[in-house]
Amino acid sequence: MTTFTVSGRVAQVLSSYVSDVFGVMGNGNVYFLDAAEQLGLRFSAVRHEGAAIAAADAYYRTSGRLAAGTTTYGPGYTNALTALAEAVQAQIPVVLVTGDAPSSGARPQDVDQAAIAAGLGAATFTVTRDAAGAITRQAVEYALTKRTAVVIAIPYDLAALEAADEELPEPQAPKMTDDVDGGLGQVARLLAGAKRPLILAGRGAHLAGAGPELRELADRLGALTAGTALALNLLKGEGYLGVAGGFGTDTAAGLMGEADVVLVAGASLSPFTMRFGHLLGPDSTVIQIDAALQPTHPRVDTFVSADVKSAAGQLLGMLDGGAPDAGRVSAWRAEARKRLAEGPGHEAGSAETVDGRLDPRSLAAALDAVLPERRTVVQDGGHFVGWAPMYWRIPRPQDLVMVGTAFQSIGLGLASAVGAARAVEDGRTLVLASGDGGFLMGLSDLESLIGAASSAIVVIYNDAAYGAEIHQYGSQGLTEKPMLIPEVDFSGVARALGAESAIIRSLADLSALTDWIDAGAKGTFVADCRITSSVRAPWLSEWMQAKQEAKAAVAG
Repeated sequence: MTTFTVSGRVAQVLSSYVSDVFGVMGNGNVYFLDAAEQLGLRFSAVRHEGAAIAAADAYYRTSGRLAAGTTTYGPGYTNALTALAEAVQAQIPVVLVTGDAPSSGARPQDVDQAAIAAGLGAATFTVTRDAAGAITRQAVEYALTKRTAVVIAIPYDLAALEAADEELPEPQAPKMTDDVDGGLGQVARLLAGAKRPLILAGRGAHLAGAGPELRELADRLGALTAGTALALNLLKGEGYLGVAGGFGTDTAAGLMGEADVVLVAGASLSPFTMRFGHLLGPDSTVIQIDAALQPTHPRVDTFVSADVKSAAGQLLGMLDGGAPDAGRVSAWRAEARKRLAEGPGHEAGSAETVDGRLDPRSLAAALDAVLPERRTVVQDGGHFVGWAPMYWRIPRPQDLVMVGTAFQSIGLGLASAVGAARAVEDGRTLVLASGDGGFLMGLSDLESLIGAASSAIVVIYNDAAYGAEIHQYGSQGLTEKPMLIPEVDFSGVARALGAESAIIRSLADLSALTDWIDAGAKGTFVADCRITSSVRAPWLSEWMQAKQEAKAAVAG
């Protein structure tokens, strides 16, 4: 029987779940990384510990496969906390393997890492010599079952000691939730009687693999369909309205507001998706099917806790003898087609701006025509967050990785791009969209991306400012000095690190990117796009208006 150290046992069990590990080596995880390499796990080095978890998180969002991040104890661990919180908030299964205080007791420099993780909502599993494998398996199964981030802690004094032999049971397959209370029968009756049905799918539907069943259900009902930003194009086809919420068009939102029965599948109905209460009509009946145990929004009238794919399949069977009138529902789709064709779409942008810099809307539209068709987009947080889902063609839900939106952070884009680059299929180009502020936060991992990606394009929306703050607070007369960033030559920085690059001051300058793509799109290209801060994104205007209305309501 093979003998393992405690760190080796952790790596051995992890190797049956993961093939990729991201991290920074230090005292607390050096033995784990040595064992991981011997077991054939692929290690991608990042330059900041926060990138370890962000990369593993994006790897899962892109591929649906688990990955691990790893850091040393103490400052290495605390550096990873923002990315750990984002994974917890976004319900992404991810594993952080970290060093920890000795089992004999904390040293003067140690902090209570388990308490810190608990404060973020992440469970910590501290391994022992006797049960290193069992505890590791328990941690991974918890992450996968609960769809969350977990911490596997290896006490410093145990890391290199021999682990006890263990007989580990095979992991159990996840159990499907059945419609035990007959709730789906009521759902089927509501859908069969609908005159203007709408199916709104979220990331939960995508993760459950429910796209084909929901698409067939929509066609059976003649329903219009939409998706959250994280389920973009999951239900694309006849009657598809695009993204729901602040990234959608007013025309599409108007149609959604006229639906009489809305089936929400695997979507949480966040304020952003709901357009701060304005998306659905006041008389619409809202049905939610979700893996959650209870409704996630007060507008939900009928709730079924179930696996979305299984539930959609059952609904198809229930509707065999009770489908709605074909003429009635085809009229609903015909009306939608007409209004979408005639109604306004997204603003095209302007050729001229007050400061002579690029309009981000016209830039986004031009980039869509230039970027390779086979693309996976990683989107950092910030004012520019909507330009990709609004203006770029996103082939599949997994091809839009929006990071930072759950925890409302910026600066995770570069690190996330490293993980996505490791996960993308051959022949697909990784595209990172970032603002200048977030890019500077994660700048150390531009080198990591250049090393990890076979084909990557970095688009920096460079307005020399923290754009969201300019629009929210500068517009109120607050000082803009802390909101401004000296204009950085990201193109020069990228070239110094080994990427090809260009400063984009006009749409004609995109020819440099086009030439690089035509030459094979190999390596990394950084497009430093100088945009104006005078254009406010419509989603931000909507959010600001909602805040004003809320303040007025409290004052009244």
